Amino acid sequence: MAHSPHLSEPPGDDVRNGGRVRWRRFALLTVPAVAVTAGLGIALAQGALAASFAVSGQQFKVSAKSLTGEGFAQYGSVDVNARQELIPVAVTAIREAKLHSLCQSVVTTLPVIGDISLNLTAGQKAPVEASNLFVDATQLAGDAVFTNLEIGRDASTLDKGPADAQGMQDLFAQQADSVSIGNLQQTAWATNAGTFKLSGLNMNISKGKKECF
Repeated sequence: MAHSPHLSEPPGDDVRNGGRVRWRRFALLTVPAVAVTAGLGIALAQGALAASFAVSGQQFKVSAKSLTGEGFAQYGSVDVNARQELIPVAVTAIREAKLHSLCQSVVTTLPVIGDISLNLTAGQKAPVEASNLFVDATQLAGDAVFTNLEIGRDASTLDKGPADAQGMQDLFAQQADSVSIGNLQQTAWATNAGTFKLSGLNMNISKGKKECF
């Protein structure tokens, strides 16, 4: 008589039929997802996530003839997209900001149609005004002047920017009483603001690639 199979033994990797799970392959597939979930949990617990929403898969460009701000802070952080992927960013936070000749652009590539550009301009006469402004950027350029600048401060102890402008403990950060940036050019994943007043707002969509810089 044939011996009964040992039910306590897990099926091997060579079992391909019969609806059985290939356990080693299953484990290899699930470990990365568990790691990402755990990483997000730790980031959330430590206040490391920047934007309060899932960012899109596209960065956008922002330029301004000039920016002046009171209460400046800058520190490293991460954004998260809809796929739960973490994206490193440098957060620039300003308590009160004014921007002259603001331009914002994003280019989307669509099947058949090709490149589509969305352009927004404002502040040509009266400046754009923002309070509790947070920009999650990957690039920033311009001619900057800071007042009472502190470089190398612990990100968790920042106190000159907006109330929530603090990063993780032990990470590098800088802050200043005020900031002035001429010929600002910035590439970013996200912007948050308590209030955002856009005087002379104009938005248009056009075919082709039309960016602020």
